[in-house]
Amino acid sequence: MHSNSNSSGISRRTLIRAAGASAAVAAVGIPGRLFAADPIKVAAVYTVPVEQQWVSRIHKAANAAKDRGDIEYVYSENTANNDYERVMREYCEAGHKLILGEVFGVEDAARAVAKDYPDVAFLMGSSFKPDAAVPNFSVFDNYIQDASYLSGLVAGAMTKSKNIGMVGGYPIPEVNRLMNAFMAGVKEVAPDAKFQVAFIGSWFDPPKAKETAFAQIDGGADLLYAERFGVSDAAKEKKVLAIGNVIDTQADYPETVVASALWHFEPTLDKAIAEVKAGTFKADDYGVYSFMKAGGSSLAPLGTFESKVPDDVKAKVAEKEKAIKDGSFTVEINDAEPKSS
Repeated sequence: MHSNSNSSGISRRTLIRAAGASAAVAAVGIPGRLFAADPIKVAAVYTVPVEQQWVSRIHKAANAAKDRGDIEYVYSENTANNDYERVMREYCEAGHKLILGEVFGVEDAARAVAKDYPDVAFLMGSSFKPDAAVPNFSVFDNYIQDASYLSGLVAGAMTKSKNIGMVGGYPIPEVNRLMNAFMAGVKEVAPDAKFQVAFIGSWFDPPKAKETAFAQIDGGADLLYAERFGVSDAAKEKKVLAIGNVIDTQADYPETVVASALWHFEPTLDKAIAEVKAGTFKADDYGVYSFMKAGGSSLAPLGTFESKVPDDVKAKVAEKEKAIKDGSFTVEINDAEPKSS
């Protein structure tokens, strides 16, 4: 994987236009007009490596759209916050029509860029809401509280000590809501469960996450909520269980990761692509496309733990999943910082 942490210029991976899409070029007669058959030029600006959980889901969805021939896709990873605005502007100047990324630390700069390029659509991970003053800037977030709640039901059944460790990146809404939903699921099955909650102050620091998890295991935790990379490594070493977040890592930790709340970015991105193609993209909150009923999240298969999770809990998970999808049950979205109990 390349990196573009240097400030001299953008290091990009240029991906080849899907076969057959170039045939559509012959149909273009009016300069600047976008035909439905033309792939949209999409660029993404990431502050972390594309392997990082959260960003990997955006990257996966973008590659799927590229493979379908809907978009051309280039990206920059490991972009420093103080370099983010420049990279965004370079992609705009290069003619990209949809810019993706996460702007949690660079909100003001990103919205300023969007104002300067009104003909470019921006779809950005953000803790804030869309603003009518920047009509081409839409926001999204991983609202996967539905799947997090289901993973909590499983965790409540699997902890014996009723002491659960939770390691997060930062206590911001996108993390807090998942932790709170998980905790609500746990308490439904194990009302007397206690939680050790810690934040490492980084989105990507596996050694620090691992060290924090070790401390929680020393404090009696026999199951860990792995919001960050590094936590499952600690769980594996100490032979305790873990619950995954955003991606399914059970293949790497077959005896450790019981279940994972998965984020599927495809519904979010596909909605934006359709709006750009139709010329109807506007400032909007795309968060709802991460909900389970929109196909934006799911509970990973139990896999190696299929026979180890009690049948009554599996039945409860199935019942709650059905209720979430048909709208008869709503998982609370609680953005408040979770506390140890």
